[in-house]
Amino acid sequence: MDSKHSAIDRSRFQLSSSIKKLSVTEKPKLGFLQGNGEPSLAALQQLGVSLDIMYSVDTLTIGPGGISPEYKTVVIIAPRDTIPAGYTRHLDNFLAGGGRLLLALNNVEGDLQTSQGKEIYTGFADWLKEKGIEVENNFLIDINCSNVMVRQQQGMFVMNTPVSFPYLPIITNFSDHPITEGLESVVLPFASPIRLNPADTSLNYIPLALSSDKSGIQSLPLFFDISRQWVPSDFTLSSIPVAVAVEGAIVGETNSKMVVFGDGDFAVNGEGQQAQQLQPDNISLMVNAIDWLSDDTGLIELRTK
Repeated sequence: MDSKHSAIDRSRFQLSSSIKKLSVTEKPKLGFLQGNGEPSLAALQQLGVSLDIMYSVDTLTIGPGGISPEYKTVVIIAPRDTIPAGYTRHLDNFLAGGGRLLLALNNVEGDLQTSQGKEIYTGFADWLKEKGIEVENNFLIDINCSNVMVRQQQGMFVMNTPVSFPYLPIITNFSDHPITEGLESVVLPFASPIRLNPADTSLNYIPLALSSDKSGIQSLPLFFDISRQWVPSDFTLSSIPVAVAVEGAIVGETNSKMVVFGDGDFAVNGEGQQAQQLQPDNISLMVNAIDWLSDDTGLIELRTK
């Protein structure tokens, strides 16, 4: 483990030791939305460990009564199902009361088994578009990317060979903001670009994370060609937002905050044999966003010392 992440672990231990006397009722309450195909809390192991230090983490379903004001921040990660009628009205009411909201959405998904990219429609993107935040139904590609392992025949042997796969962008371009403090790189698998179309000039829109200076966009329908030879003309765009924050009177007259990611999987470990260990910066990005939403930005400094 490198010195940066060792220091982060020491800070987390010190933080945990200093606040372990807090009762659960004194901790800000986080509600992780369930009921629309979102990953369970058991699939968010690393995130859960980091959040449990300072928050009371609970699952949340939105019923006829809406969202209880006991929740400081509501977290929506990777929903897959179309949301019921009335959901967005409850979200508006939550924000109008000063609630804080994080949405990490998969508007598209890549299936390497079928080599296809397809759209995921939930209704959340339509609601966000009304707020001036458009999560596109396209794939971000970036020359700065992770690899996929490809089985190749070499004589009598079958070898696993790493191949660059631009649909798995490695994000290293961050704005100067408490959410991105101390981050070096984050992998956002099958991310969508985010377009900002502010309708209300009183709101503060902040691009948090952007693609490299050699990136691009690919639209649906899409078939993945693992053996494709990528060329510079495939990456003619730069600094495409993939994470944004907005603060101000988003709904009504009470100030609130919201963070939106164009990918829902970057902090999801998965469950059982499908679970994977994620790099620390992926988790730090999500935790920092929740800290900022919950007004606990002092914790970010401890984590990144």
